[in-house]
Amino acid sequence: MGTKANSLLAGMEDTPRGRILAAAAHLFQKKGFERATVRDLAQAVGMQSGSIFHHFKTKEEILRNVMIEVIRFNTERMEQELKNAKDIRGKVLALMKSELQSVNGETGEAMAVLIYEWRSLKPESQQEILELREVYEQMWLNVFDDAKEAGLIEEDVDTFILRRFITGALGWSNFWYKPGGALDISALAEKSLSLVLKGKC
Repeated sequence: MGTKANSLLAGMEDTPRGRILAAAAHLFQKKGFERATVRDLAQAVGMQSGSIFHHFKTKEEILRNVMIEVIRFNTERMEQELKNAKDIRGKVLALMKSELQSVNGETGEAMAVLIYEWRSLKPESQQEILELREVYEQMWLNVFDDAKEAGLIEEDVDTFILRRFITGALGWSNFWYKPGGALDISALAEKSLSLVLKGKC
């Protein structure tokens, strides 16, 4: 099982539930939700297939919980980074860095599952994820609105649309960014910041 999946549920890996979710994040990302079987998952965590259902009723419930955990994990991390930021510029940078870490770091597999396996969820599960995601997205919009008010973003820029563009740009970095290369995540976040804010960053 990949190290990214192992790190996703830090503090939970010593429980059967945590091991199942970590293995599921890896398997669903590598094989896809439909192709990954409960037998695959049970083998990855060293359980009998039937034992999985002592912790989760269905495979879809496992998928839903992987998504819930990754959103909560990254929301909490972003909240902490925002608290440590000293000014508006620092807050935008904190958002950039946090999202790049979530996509390219220890939660990368689960983030990919969140993005690409969305349609595998039942409508009621999608609604639950959307509500959690709304909290995460509102943090971005609040900071962008503050940056706009401070004159760091052009007055005619729609911050909602700006966020949509940033979502795509940062999410796509998973396909071309190579950890250990010329840029680390902090440097990449700084360069990304210069594309969003006015003036010299």
